[in-house]
Amino acid sequence: MAVPQNRVTRSKRNMRRAHDALSAANPNECPSCGELKRPHHVCPSCGHYADREIVAQSTEIDLDDDAA
Repeated sequence: MAVPQNRVTRSKRNMRRAHDALSAANPNECPSCGELKRPHHVCPSCGHYADREIVAQSTEIDLDDDAA
């Protein structure tokens, strides 16, 4: 079983973790609607990707009363 030979100080531990921080996302503006979206992904608000409509967005949702 592995047991550390010497204690790792807080300073050495934190210096090792100095590069583990998460980087922030870099959202881009959608050319069709202007909302922020992830690069190289379909826009979640309008459904466009590279000036083409990929996902059709429905404006009204029909829910049957007896479907629940």
